Amino acid sequence: MTQGWNASDIPDQSGRTAVVTGANSGIGLVTARELARSGARVLLACRDETRGKEAETRIRAAVPGAEVEFAPLDLADLSSVREFAASYRSDRLDLLINNAGVMALPYRKTADGFETQFGVNHLGHFALTGLLLPKLLNTPGARVVSVSSGMHALSNIDMGDLNSERNYRRWIAYGRSKTANLLFVHELARRLSAAGSDVVAAAAHPGYAATNLQTAGVRMENRRTAERVVGLGNRILAQPASSGALPTLYAATAPGVRPDSFTGPKLLGWRGAPAPSWRTGWTRNDVAGERLWVASEQLTGVTWPGLAP
Repeated sequence: MTQGWNASDIPDQSGRTAVVTGANSGIGLVTARELARSGARVLLACRDETRGKEAETRIRAAVPGAEVEFAPLDLADLSSVREFAASYRSDRLDLLINNAGVMALPYRKTADGFETQFGVNHLGHFALTGLLLPKLLNTPGARVVSVSSGMHALSNIDMGDLNSERNYRRWIAYGRSKTANLLFVHELARRLSAAGSDVVAAAAHPGYAATNLQTAGVRMENRRTAERVVGLGNRILAQPASSGALPTLYAATAPGVRPDSFTGPKLLGWRGAPAPSWRTGWTRNDVAGERLWVASEQLTGVTWPGLAP
């Protein structure tokens, strides 16, 4: 891996199309902007139309001539995921960046009745990727990049309680959702290889990057002191979102990225240039990966023809 890799090292993306979920702010916004700067056509897949269109305007201001467009997508509602996939008319898709996520929220459920962190971070992206799979398979050199977290190490998934209904602990639930991201990438990479596809499924994480992800949960509960503390930590300890997006951009564009790889910041997984990142052994467990896959198909109703177990 190149020493000090940064956004200026992104290869020319002209003629390529990328979908970036959660592209209205933070790491997703930077990812979308830098892909557009490199010549890609980028769909900003966001829940909030106002913020999505504001992000579109910001990218166009930063990158004159950028080919970007807002498209509505609410990962907490599988009907919205299906509508987004149905509205995607092109026969090809070069990059799918599964970036959007929520962290350490009070217990909530999605429109379909799933615990929100598991529903948004994993199931929404699982369904989206499955529905867009024909486009990816039709595109030479396509990649799927899922944004996980070093916090996956907090907990393995619990197949007997995927929705954390027995004993909800927000950080454990978050860790489980991020483990699910890595297990999904592992199983997807395995199935793609078995099918003889050259689509690359890889994972990345931003380390500690200053975004609104950290403050969303405490803001929902109106915990103002906690929000100030988290905000102070973001200002003092975190790297900027522009640095946090580099592992995702590397996994999406750098030559030679391997299937089922996990890229994060070089310095202790905290900050710095993209580098191979440590992950727990349970995120490469074939049995767990297949069990989660089958359960996710059942929960979302999205099946994956052509990708056998």
